[in-house]
Amino acid sequence: MNPTGSAHLELVCEGLIPGLPDELALMCLAALSHGHHGVLECVSRRWRDALRSEEYSRLKAREGLCGDWLFALTDEKPGMRWSAYDPGADRWHALPPAPGADPRSTHCGFACVALRERFLVLGGYPVRPPLEEHGGGGCSSYRRPAATREVMSFDPYRNRWSEVAGMRTPRCDFACSAVRGRVLVAGGWEDLPPMPAPLRSCFSVSHDGRFHVVGRSASQPRHFIFDPARGSWAPAPAAWQLHRLPRNAAAALDGRLYAILEQGLAALEGSGGAWSVLDGPPLFDLPDHRRKLQPSGCGFAGLRGKLYLVGGKAIRYDMDARVFDIVKFACTRFCDPAAAPLQWRDVRPIFRSRGAVLGCAALQQ
Repeated sequence: MNPTGSAHLELVCEGLIPGLPDELALMCLAALSHGHHGVLECVSRRWRDALRSEEYSRLKAREGLCGDWLFALTDEKPGMRWSAYDPGADRWHALPPAPGADPRSTHCGFACVALRERFLVLGGYPVRPPLEEHGGGGCSSYRRPAATREVMSFDPYRNRWSEVAGMRTPRCDFACSAVRGRVLVAGGWEDLPPMPAPLRSCFSVSHDGRFHVVGRSASQPRHFIFDPARGSWAPAPAAWQLHRLPRNAAAALDGRLYAILEQGLAALEGSGGAWSVLDGPPLFDLPDHRRKLQPSGCGFAGLRGKLYLVGGKAIRYDMDARVFDIVKFACTRFCDPAAAPLQWRDVRPIFRSRGAVLGCAALQQ
């Protein structure tokens, strides 16, 4: 008898976990979060097939085991190639490409939000490298591609994208938030009352059950609040100063609103109060640079009692060569805003990506 063939037969007949029925073994695997899947699939072909099976996806969905996800897309990853972080496993992994995404284009001007165990990417437009856009010859006037009304949905149980109902009109650089179980955008599936003034280059944040929209009107920064319970808009208190924030610089966590201001990490005190600075601006160390750098363009999100700061870029000055260059970061760091003293902690960097974050959102189990 061939000993190698005998061992192979024994391995094939063996269960997923020796000594356990496959149904119970699959439940044990389902309890592990998505950040472990890459390692688990390397254990054996049976484990890989089990983790990719429809039965496994249905089991996780039935038990509500979607896990915690932090999604990020940087300007270095074309083709809408998102990365996801699992805080429990301290691992980043790449999401599959969205269907129909052009691998040569960068997805810009979109909005993203997590709601009801789904991650949604809405609208936006594709941007190709300039030489490719104009055929590589001469100087052409640049025209931004047309925006889309498409909405892509990522299913964390099946690790799969699908297209869902689109917005009523194509949109880019618009506001979008999840408020009281609904996705609100500045012009989407269901018409909201008109804002007090039209805004452009918008972003938004969901806080206190209301939809905060920040943008510019007649070259002036404005901030309006929509209350779904009343179905009406109102200007925000002047002390809030959200209109001074860049995109992705505000996040809601456990009923409080936090922001990265010039002075540092701050929290909004009261329903219409001023910002309270909790800590100085987060600074990054470079081994070959004399000073710490303050990044911009970071992703900022709240998840499971922690605030996460992802990616970003900064201008570095080389004193020897007397030249400036741009440094792109892949760092991921978090802090507990309720802890004193507040301390940022570094965890695993973004998977094969770095730079300014175009979109960032958190999905909590």
